[in-house]
Amino acid sequence: MRVEDFDFDLPEELIAQTPLQDRSSSRLMVLNKKTGAIKDQAFTNILDYLTPGDALVLNDTRVLPARLYGIKEETGARVEVLLLKPLENGAYETLAKPAKRVHVGNEIIFGNGELRAVCTEELEHGGRVFEFHYEGIFYEVLEKLGKMPLPPYIKEQLEDQDRYQTVYAKDMGSAAAPTAGLHFTEELLEKIKQKGISINFVTLHVGLGTFRPVDVADTSEHKMHAEFYRLTEEVAEELTRVKKQGGKIIAVGTTSIRTLETIATKHDGHLVADSGWTDIFIAPGYEFKAVDALITNFHLPKSTLIMLVSALSTRENILNAYKHAVSEKYRFFSFGDAMLIY
Repeated sequence: MRVEDFDFDLPEELIAQTPLQDRSSSRLMVLNKKTGAIKDQAFTNILDYLTPGDALVLNDTRVLPARLYGIKEETGARVEVLLLKPLENGAYETLAKPAKRVHVGNEIIFGNGELRAVCTEELEHGGRVFEFHYEGIFYEVLEKLGKMPLPPYIKEQLEDQDRYQTVYAKDMGSAAAPTAGLHFTEELLEKIKQKGISINFVTLHVGLGTFRPVDVADTSEHKMHAEFYRLTEEVAEELTRVKKQGGKIIAVGTTSIRTLETIATKHDGHLVADSGWTDIFIAPGYEFKAVDALITNFHLPKSTLIMLVSALSTRENILNAYKHAVSEKYRFFSFGDAMLIY
């Protein structure tokens, strides 16, 4: 399919710049994936669409304060470094900005020298590999010096850094938040549990694919960047039990859906304990093997994520739903409203 087929008009004022004070007070558009029927709800109404015996699957990745601002030792030039993916021996794949200032052998100093980084490799699209030097625990140094890596369409400062983390974030390693999960509070999760829906966690560390636009004309030519995922034996067994007993698997976010579908594709439709790197690209024509429904946010035009949600329903249904969202002034993207496709 053509990437242009997934374009839509979005007024800039509908791009949410700040999170709502109450996480679960966002709106929820409910889309029947087969008929295309739409209902406008509050997010707390999600309970009405979950049935006892179903399983909710959330991504428990925790966002690194992965945006660092430093100075090039040789010239004093300012350099921004975004951590993307850990490599061996404490090195990281990153995006450097402006990349033209950073070459192999250059050293970047962060803070008062508590953290230093030496460039060891130049990659395409502004990518750089750095070796980091510090004392103590790397994540603690990052907590002190790093900033949350908010997407480029968010211009406002984030007052409370925790609002770009889900309430269940645990496993440090993401370059961006799994934003569909930002709508859940501990109280809402407890109500879901009390209704007889099992709460399950997978891990997928969001990486470069989130920041890279689709720069081909045909979707079949797009190559996803690999991201690390993990499904434990306990969760795999629970999801298998739910499926056998006729329950639905509802993924929270495109990262959860990509994790489950990667594993089901590898293992003949079965969900088993597994971990590794996935570059799965889900677009219309893909047949889902594990997931029945999806809770997600509203995605960017011509992005891989709008292609994924179109695969779960149809391109026509999704574009019609997005047109409705624009006319009803839903809030879009990371801090925006939610959508249930079931």
